[in-house]
Amino acid sequence: MSPPSLNDLLRETSRSFYLTLRVLPGAVRPQMGFAYLLARTTDTIADTEIIPVTARLAALQQLRGRILGTSRTPLSFGALAQSQGSPAERALLERVEESLALLGRSTRKDLPLLQQVLDTITSGQELDLQRFADASAGNVFALRNEAELDDYTYRVAGCVGEFWTRMCRAHLFPDASLDDQAFLAGAVRFGKGLQLVNILRDLPADLRKGRCYLPADRLLAAGMQAGDLLQTECEEELRPLYNRYLDLAADHLAVGWAYTDTVPRGQMRVRLACAWPILIGMKTLQRLRVERILVPERRVKISRREVRRVVVQSVICYAWPSAWQRLFEASQLAAPPRPE
Repeated sequence: MSPPSLNDLLRETSRSFYLTLRVLPGAVRPQMGFAYLLARTTDTIADTEIIPVTARLAALQQLRGRILGTSRTPLSFGALAQSQGSPAERALLERVEESLALLGRSTRKDLPLLQQVLDTITSGQELDLQRFADASAGNVFALRNEAELDDYTYRVAGCVGEFWTRMCRAHLFPDASLDDQAFLAGAVRFGKGLQLVNILRDLPADLRKGRCYLPADRLLAAGMQAGDLLQTECEEELRPLYNRYLDLAADHLAVGWAYTDTVPRGQMRVRLACAWPILIGMKTLQRLRVERILVPERRVKISRREVRRVVVQSVICYAWPSAWQRLFEASQLAAPPRPE
């Protein structure tokens, strides 16, 4: 049996991003694709908990050196690859040189953008490993304050919004009359909003790894410490602070929608690729407003059927600006009743 193509690996390692990638115009799809492959590779390294933190940091630094061109040493992540439960993630590590070869074939215009975003993402992953090096279910660490949370969401997702914007601007609508400073600022908040949705959804699972991305100073002001959140009965006490971050995520995504509407209307594929994660993110926030938020067994997940509905509705509504706008307005309505 032949090994899966890199395109197959993209599909197998990210259901949601692959949906977005497929609709993008061909002029930017390859760059977005192999940027994701390398970012997913660094993420797999960072998340391989069976391997000591020092070894993961060393592997990330080696890969970062190859990405930035400061090293030419061939990479072999055999031990890391064998530690993966997912065949797709194992293949990502085993075939890292193929992903790097794609990066090496980038144009002189694209390469600095790719290197910059991957450097920033990797720096966030390294900082995360260092910050939570001694974390465990019995020793929960939290970010210290909102500045650290904002920095983290920028490094792992806000910078992706910048990269996406610069790449699309250069290849798809270079002559469009836009306020680039405001456009990029919107892109950053778009990315931060998507990451904050992930943080809020994954809170109980992260706590059991000893990680809490809700700031310690905010928890303390609410009369709690990070370790307290392992107790599901703390939910009522946590809920006002948690809702505050749900609101912040929704505000970020609202800016992301305005950003999407700033993309020239003729760029239908780009606008759809932006709209889908926003609408799915808003659905997730709605569920989190009514679901139990500290029970790891109740992880909120939007079904494939709901995702298909978002895709179909957005395509149908695109021709009518008022109907298109109502898609986001509808996503801001009150959440459905909590299921029994």
